[in-house]
Amino acid sequence: MNETIEVFFPGGKKVAARIENMIVKTDQPIEMGGEGTAPEPFQLFLASIATCAGIYALEFCKTRRISTHDMSLKMVCEFDKHKKVYRKLVIDLMLPSGFPKEYERAIVRTIELSSVKKHIMHPPEFEIRTVCEENSDLRL
Repeated sequence: MNETIEVFFPGGKKVAARIENMIVKTDQPIEMGGEGTAPEPFQLFLASIATCAGIYALEFCKTRRISTHDMSLKMVCEFDKHKKVYRKLVIDLMLPSGFPKEYERAIVRTIELSSVKKHIMHPPEFEIRTVCEENSDLRL
């Protein structure tokens, strides 16, 4: 299954992506010349890690008919100022009341299987090309 994401530039420092029939908007903060109207692209990347972990936790509980009423997840991103990268992501899953003790390790193992994490641990190959609309020739 191939996925196609179309990116377009609505103005200023805004960049948007069309994924099927949905639009994901990004912007840069005011101090970076944007309007601060949407998350930065990298913030969406970080959010994808946390929300992917969340869907795995949700599915784990739904499969076992465990209430998720007061369950939540928080991800703390530890930044290395010298290297200017995030060096550690800590995911805290706040379990719902009444969560069975015997499933605590299992839900952690399930979250560890998340698709986004898997792609970070085993990154895809990147190929970046230009396409000239005049004649649709690929320029490498």
